[in-house]
This record gives sequence, C-alpha cells and structure tokens, in this order.
Amino acid sequence: MEEHLARYYELKELQKQVEEELSSLRSKLMESCQNTDTLEEGAYKLTVSYQDRRDYSDERLFNSLPDPSLWRLMSKADSGKINSLLKLGVIHEGVLAGTYELKKVPVLRVQKR
Repeated sequence: MEEHLARYYELKELQKQVEEELSSLRSKLMESCQNTDTLEEGAYKLTVSYQDRRDYSDERLFNSLPDPSLWRLMSKADSGKINSLLKLGVIHEGVLAGTYELKKVPVLRVQKR
C-alpha cells in the first residue's frame, strides 16, 4: 500500500509541474498571437478560438430564482448546476437574465501537420 501512496504522491507532484509549465507556455503563446487567430510555425499550427462563459453574480442569481430552495441546491453560483437546472426545465433562461456577465475565454488548439 505504501508503494501505491508513494506513486500517487509522485504523480500528483508531476501533474502540478506539468500544469505550471502548460500555463506558462499558454501565456507565452497568447502573447505571441495577440493580433491573429492562427499561427503556423514549422510543423505546428496554433488556432485560438473564443468561448463565451457566464460569470454569475451570487446575489443577482439568488434574487432571480423563483424558489429559495433552489439556492440551497447550489449555495453559490455554479455554472454546471445552473446548466443542469436549465436542461431539466426547473428554471428557464428568462430567469437568468441579468444575473451573469459573458466572458470571452481564449481556447488554444495546437495541431501537428
């Protein structure tokens, strides 16, 4: 069991290092392609696309929900839970009007040709 624990710890530490390096590289790549959505270098092609993400306000969301018990299901604005409530038909899109701001989030995609 100690071997499994040790290996798990090692892998989590490695994961942290990889995520830090990916974050650093992502920042550098975003800086280098500020004026374009695509960049080709050697055998690689970088494509930047943007996703709209909703940034909910806890207070505005709480005030707009028809039933306070729905808030107890979330306890804070959680996009995943809100989307589930929408899909289940518990709440409708109109209720959410004015409770969030759209954020454009860049998504990097690197392909090897």
